[in-house]
Amino acid sequence: MSEDFDPAEKDLDAGFEVLDSFERFNQKNDIYSRAFWDSEVRSEKTDRFFETYRTPLKEWKSAEGFRQRDYALRNASWHLPDIFAELKEDQNRREGFLDPFTVHRQGPEESIEVESPTDMSREIKHVAKVFGADLVGITAYDKRWVYTHAYSRKGETEKEQELPTDLPNVIVIVQEMDKGLIETVPSALSGTATGVGYSQDTLVLLGLAQYVINLGYRAVATMNDTALAIPYALKAGLGEYGRHGLLITKEFGPRVRIGKIFTDLPLAHDYPKTFGVTEFCKICRRCSDACPVNAIPDGDPSDVVYNKSNIRGVRKWTVDAEPCFKFWTNQNSDCSICVRVCPYNRDLRGFWSRMWLWLAGTPLRRIALWMADLFMPSNRVSPSAWWRKGTQS
Repeated sequence: MSEDFDPAEKDLDAGFEVLDSFERFNQKNDIYSRAFWDSEVRSEKTDRFFETYRTPLKEWKSAEGFRQRDYALRNASWHLPDIFAELKEDQNRREGFLDPFTVHRQGPEESIEVESPTDMSREIKHVAKVFGADLVGITAYDKRWVYTHAYSRKGETEKEQELPTDLPNVIVIVQEMDKGLIETVPSALSGTATGVGYSQDTLVLLGLAQYVINLGYRAVATMNDTALAIPYALKAGLGEYGRHGLLITKEFGPRVRIGKIFTDLPLAHDYPKTFGVTEFCKICRRCSDACPVNAIPDGDPSDVVYNKSNIRGVRKWTVDAEPCFKFWTNQNSDCSICVRVCPYNRDLRGFWSRMWLWLAGTPLRRIALWMADLFMPSNRVSPSAWWRKGTQS
């Protein structure tokens, strides 16, 4: 870490405030980890929820979006990240979700000379796009967002954090999730968007990390493991916090997956960027109103801690993970209702969408909210309509 880096300097610019009561997070307390060891979360429904990702149900209930082909497609979309996650289970590793990736070839003994970290950052972003990254940002290593401990499925306990502390730079990549699939939420079919997002994450992270290694530097590729992704994405200038606790990007709204690579390759850093999300979310209640279990706050950002799955000492919008995940297990697939209904959930690269985005970032944001309610309905699209659209000649 560079000597002049103050980890708290840009927190407010990134949309959150770290308080004196801050405590780093233990991955064991992540809601998905707790579903395996914590009796307050684990149940027959949680066990069934995870099992259906391995063994698709022929039909879970007589409802569109929860039939065999819906589960079949969802599970197929998870096939690639699942292969890597299960590759070293005999070594007590679940790479990409509980542990960083280690499936790399050894690099050369000599490293190339980097004369300009700024130029190298441009090169890294260029290469990341070659591998398929949709967005790329670079920021500094910040210990606060690294898990104190990793989580071990063997024995359902914690284990030592293996990320080196002398990798000063973090490359953050973002992948867009399919809007058409998200529009079918809630459904097993919509979970395909998440699986494809993780598959693309895996490809980009492994390829880009190997490129850095081939240059003679160290690179640790991580997905949902090792560290909290959103704070790094915010610091890397890739978006802002939304009321639903998710990253909202200027290009794809909240419809994204995030990956990160820790490295000692000399790189110049990006900085937080704002485009009015915080101010807009303060007047918008679409996600909190639509949440079926009221897990999303409808007030201002706060340091509320609902349960052990929340990080302590950060003032921001925080979702209550327990009822949220309970709804997932009750419907037997992940839920993205808050993403579907978000006014930023659009292709923000078109002319009219860019005009709306500009308006939402001005004091006229209430007009933008009115326009979203009037012209951008967030009604669920029937999964059968999604299937017909893609299969009819």
